This record gives sequence, C-alpha cells and structure tokens, in this order.
Amino acid sequence: MAGNKSYTIVEYFGGDDGYRCGYCKNEKGNFSHGMWSHTMTVQDYQDLIDRGWRRSGKYVYKPIMNKTCCPQYTIRCHALKFQPSKSHKKILKKISKFVSKGELPKGQDDGEPMDSVCEEAGPREPAKVCQSEVKCAASIDIQKEVAECPDSTEVQKEVADVAPADSEASRKDPVSVTDGRTTATAPKPGVGADASRPPCRKAKDLRKERRLQKEQMRQDADGVSSSPTPSQTNQPKPLEDFICESLPDNSSHCLEVRLVRSNPPCPQFKASFDASYQVYKLYQMAIHKDPPDKPSESQFRRFLCDSPLEAEYSPDGPEMGYGSFHQQYWLDGRIVAVGVIDILPTCVSSVYLYYHPDFASLSLGSYSALREIAFTRQLQKQSPKLSYYYLGFYIHSCPKMRYKGQYRPSDLLCPETFVWVPIERCVPHLENSRYARFNQDPDAGDARVLKDVGRALVLYRRTVMPYVAYTRKRKGPGDETEVQQYAGLVGQDCAERILLYRA
Repeated sequence: MAGNKSYTIVEYFGGDDGYRCGYCKNEKGNFSHGMWSHTMTVQDYQDLIDRGWRRSGKYVYKPIMNKTCCPQYTIRCHALKFQPSKSHKKILKKISKFVSKGELPKGQDDGEPMDSVCEEAGPREPAKVCQSEVKCAASIDIQKEVAECPDSTEVQKEVADVAPADSEASRKDPVSVTDGRTTATAPKPGVGADASRPPCRKAKDLRKERRLQKEQMRQDADGVSSSPTPSQTNQPKPLEDFICESLPDNSSHCLEVRLVRSNPPCPQFKASFDASYQVYKLYQMAIHKDPPDKPSESQFRRFLCDSPLEAEYSPDGPEMGYGSFHQQYWLDGRIVAVGVIDILPTCVSSVYLYYHPDFASLSLGSYSALREIAFTRQLQKQSPKLSYYYLGFYIHSCPKMRYKGQYRPSDLLCPETFVWVPIERCVPHLENSRYARFNQDPDAGDARVLKDVGRALVLYRRTVMPYVAYTRKRKGPGDETEVQQYAGLVGQDCAERILLYRA
C-alpha cells in the first residue's frame, strides 16, 4: 500500500448549486458535494466510497441524499457468496450460443442502464496546483506540525437482474421464449379427475427420479456404495463454471477479456486507445443519443481514462496491484466492450461499462458485471480482504436502475451512520420514501466523524499542516464553515490523511 510519503490532494467545491439529473432529467434537481482530486491513494478512495463518495475521472462527488431528486445509495455485493439467478444464467447461455454457433440474438436488448457519467454535475475548474507543490507535499514530515499543534485533541478513532423479468422484458428477450415448445390448449370440460388413476406428477419430478435411478443402477453395477454424490446433494454450481460453459472450445467466435492499466497507462492501453474510444463514441451515440460531436476524445479521456489513483502494490495485495484499469472484451481480435474498474483494498469498484451497439442484444452490461464478480473472487484468493464488488449507486426511485439489487447478497450504505445494511431490509423503507435512514438504532450516529476540525490536514504554500496551524498563518476571509463541512463529509480517517488544498 501507499507509504507514509504518499498523500491525497483535493480541492473541495461544496454543493450549493443544482445540476441536471441524468436519471429523471430534472434540470436543477441533482445536488452533490464535489472535490477535484489531483492525486489519491487507493486506501483514501476506499474510505471515501464507504462514506458515499464516487469518482468520475478525477472528479469525486457525493450526492446530497436528503436534497437530490434521485437519492443514490452505495451498493456492494458479497462476491464470495454470490450465486447467479435464472436471469443471469440465461444471459450466460445467450453468450454461449453466440460464441459457439455465431448466432446473434434478434432484436434489441431491453437496455442495461449504466450509471450516468457525472458530466452535468461536472467539476468546476480547479485552482492550478503545480506539480512541485504535489511533490513537495509528498516529502514533508507532518508529524512535527501535528504534535506541536496546541489546539488539537486526540480523537479515537441489467435489466431485471438485468430487470426482474417483467412481461415486456420477457417478450423482447429472445432467451425468455419457451424453447420452441407449443402452447398447450385448454382441456375440454369434463367430470373431474379419475379417482382410479394415481395423481399427476410434475415432469420435473419425474426427470429427477429417473436421474437418481440411473445413478443408483450405475453405482450398483460398479460396486460403489450408495452414499450421496455431488449431483444428489444439489450443491449449487459456482459462477465460474457457468462462465466457462459460456466460452466453449472449437467455437465460431473467440471471446477473451484483457485487463489493462489505464493510470498510468500501460503500453497495451495506449496501443488500443483509439479502438476503445471508437466503441465508446458509437455507444454514446446509439444508446444515449448523443450528437456526433459530443462524445469527443477529450471527454472520453477525462471521464473514463483519467484517474487520481496511482498504481500501488502490496505484498498481500493482488498481483497486478491496485488502481484504475480497463477490462477489454475482445471478440475475434476487436474490442466490443470495455468495463472501467478500480481495484481497491477491499473491493473491485465498477465505474462504467460501454459496448459496441451492434452487440446490444447480448446483454453485455449484465455479462460484464458477472465477469467482474468472478474477477473479484479470483483476486480474493491473492488478497483475502478483497471480497466485495461495488456496483456504484442503487437508485430505487428510478425503476430502470433497480436491476443492481438483483446481484445478491448485497448491502446498501446507510446515508447517516455509514453502516452496511442488507438490501432486503432497506427496500421497504425506500418504498415509502425516496430518502431513508437504514440504521434503525435511533441513538446511532456517524462513528467516524472528525470532532476536532483543527486536526484536518491542509496543503498551504507547499507546506503540509493541520488546519489549526493554517488558521494562524493565513490572511483573508475565514473558511472554517467550509472546512468543517468538508471534514464532516470525508470523516476522521480521511480528514487526518487527505491534504485539502488552500490557495
């Protein structure tokens, strides 16, 4: 992880102005706090997203939950306990059919709404922090300043699962069709069941019974004891097995996923940049109806390539290290989809997903989420505490964004106490109100609030100092109210580590 000489440097912007909402399209209904991050450690970002923050490029924002039109709750999935649902299995079968036989499903998918890139509530132009200040800040010993500070006190520290199979989705989704079976006609009126015959049994039960009988006959022939076999114990098949089945050998197509570091950009990322951008441009124009001149290369680089997270490595961390990456989906030698992700100390955080519109019917948004959950499970074998998959924000007031709640087991973050609560306990509250406190303990509060704002660190004139020392040196109007607001939003841990830039 980052050593003692690595710092996060941010500029805080507040959250007084309303912006256009990317979900309900309210022109002034979206309210959020914002920070521009010049550089950020992965641990600081982990702590920030566990307090409701999220990044878009280098801009880090936190919705004002009790004020914004569409409250956005941080959601995480327990990757190790995840089991694919029926809808997820259908998507994997759809991919398998396409890869093996080359058959692209007809029609368009119902759409898998991704998080809106935070452009409407985009960052204001930050004050220019020269690189010498950043480097200088990273080399100053701040312990003396903190120790000599007399006013400081010690503080203890897709749609429907992809959208849950509503009738319209079932009609549009080619996988939801009834496998070519004919529709049963209504029986003719009669006098009722024949009492002389045994009751009817479901075909599923009959198949299961025949399967068990065959297994028993095979064991008897082999002289094997009749102890339960794995198939008899009904152990659920892990996600990885379903994914492997969706990528059969000797197929019509070759689908592979490549992980490339986006910041700092690795050679593979640079070599595939143009191809990746062209897919993004087509996606924005076809899926989000952007005009041809809007999805510019600078926009793409700003929101989906730039990141404040530098590469960090740890002996107990994943082999590729922590930081920002692109997972590129290559089909027969060309990019068809890209998942933007962050690998953090305890999670893989999904940032965005875009894909070539020609393959919209493959449900690539949901497929990529399943691949990212499997990827999280893979990383957990290398780094035991990395066991969660963050899906960004869950927006219950926007029906199209509820699909994230189908990746279970999952938790939502309480917006007042910042504790995780199972989503099953949260939904009833959200049915009654857009904004809800999930922690039902009335006495519980923010356990990580910074009680002494004087301990918050600032970067002032290339020098790192606690805020109380800064107040003695600065000239001009007071900014204590702003700093107190900032410190309350980031919490004690981050306020005592992150450098708040003061001009």
